[in-house]
Amino acid sequence: MTQITEIASDMYRISTFIPEVNLQFNQFLVRDEQPLLFHTGMKGLFPVVRDAVATLLAPATLRWISFSHFEADECGALPEWQELAPAATAVCSLVAKRVSVDDVVARRPAQALADGELLCTGKYRFRLLQTPHVPHCWEASLLFEETQGTLLCSDLFHQNGDVEPSTSADVVGRFKQMLVEYQQGPFAHYMPYTPDTEPTLQRLAALQPRTLATMHGSTFVGDGAQALTDLAQVMQEVLGGG
Repeated sequence: MTQITEIASDMYRISTFIPEVNLQFNQFLVRDEQPLLFHTGMKGLFPVVRDAVATLLAPATLRWISFSHFEADECGALPEWQELAPAATAVCSLVAKRVSVDDVVARRPAQALADGELLCTGKYRFRLLQTPHVPHCWEASLLFEETQGTLLCSDLFHQNGDVEPSTSADVVGRFKQMLVEYQQGPFAHYMPYTPDTEPTLQRLAALQPRTLATMHGSTFVGDGAQALTDLAQVMQEVLGGG
């Protein structure tokens, strides 16, 4: 069952729990003059995500589709969305555009943003931040919505289970539990730990986000800077041997 929750003004979390993998898959829709969808979901989720979007706005009016990196749950349904919405353009990093997106999934050329470049959708301003290998993949980037302080943070703060839509409780502990479990099974090394991991997370913390919108699990509302600092420590402990 797909659940829709407004996590910030005009920003909606569209969440589908898949019991077979004990995981929520979340997309984030921004209702503005130029509507934006962050994460498309996998191709198999397209019908239910499309129907959820249709309760909030006409899907064909979607203008921007963004995501962190090249992965099925991030941009797998991009072709279906672009067929439905004739003006929808993918927004991603230059590396993502040139290495994978334009060749494999985009029906129309993606718009690459430079590190720190802004995309305005009307009332809201999204700054692209290049974050190579955070959470993973060379082409990774994140979007920060500046007017409300919302970080669209992809797989960071991943939590297993059918959890609540948003919380102000500890999500770093849930993330650590997931990471330890994954390291013991076939999904080991889900996230890399490099010399750039902590500086990248500290750069994100310096934004002082008030909302952390994660792909898998609850959205965190509260002191995002402290949560990101704590996340860096957990990743060092579990992945970096610290």
